[in-house]
Amino acid sequence: MSDALKDRIGRYGIWSVGLRSEDPARRGELGEAADELEALGYGALWLGGSSSAANAVPLLEATGHITVGTSIQSIWQHEAESSAAAFAELDQAHPGRFLLGLGVSHAKLADQYRRPYAAMVSYLDALDTAGVPADRRVLAALGPKTLQLSGDRAAGAVPYLVTPEHTAEARGILGEGPLLAPELKVVLETDPDRARTLARGALALYLGLPNYTNTWLRLGFTEDDLADGGSDRLVDALFAWGDENRIRERIDTYHQAGADHLALQVVTGGERDALPRQEWRRLASLLA
Repeated sequence: MSDALKDRIGRYGIWSVGLRSEDPARRGELGEAADELEALGYGALWLGGSSSAANAVPLLEATGHITVGTSIQSIWQHEAESSAAAFAELDQAHPGRFLLGLGVSHAKLADQYRRPYAAMVSYLDALDTAGVPADRRVLAALGPKTLQLSGDRAAGAVPYLVTPEHTAEARGILGEGPLLAPELKVVLETDPDRARTLARGALALYLGLPNYTNTWLRLGFTEDDLADGGSDRLVDALFAWGDENRIRERIDTYHQAGADHLALQVVTGGERDALPRQEWRRLASLLA
């Protein structure tokens, strides 16, 4: 079933916080954007931030075939039973088009945070009991244990803020079958200072979250790389920026490392929940 999923979502999707708005007044705007992204050839829309199945409704209703996934839904914010019920409702209305992306979030963001790996296992057990198919869920996995879990108990992994080196390690853990769909931030800016400034603005939030910083340290970065907004070395490893050729080459390194699909997040320096539709069009052109 993973091969069918890989074929369905293709090599590229869009990751966006803006696509998960709960404001009813924005339903038309969201639907119009989703319809255009489908027409541009993207295979999946990833609802950024702590999203939920409900956020997928306006996107699914406005499109014909594109896959919509949460990236991610926090297991601390949604009980497994309610997640399963929401999944079933969506799947009945839009068969096969919704992916339940799950994650354990961060200790700083979840008051009830405890034994995250064990909590995820229990959550998956509950989803099994409720009838949510393993091949219709993916996990935001960074470390080896959770990556293995994502291959054993889900369709695969959707790692966030990782390097091609992490992608290669993840592929080695998962094997060839499960989906590997890392997120990658893209800055459509050729000036190095401007590009890195925009990148650091997007990176700042994550420099205080140990789930990410510990992963980067395991990959060979140092505490110096994490200081002062992130070193050039760290920024250049985590972001694709530059002219079209440089960005395309950087994206290709993830596929060469073993990624099946990339969830591409365009960084503009604007409001985090904005819809950078012009940049999505430019990105589609360079990927064509």
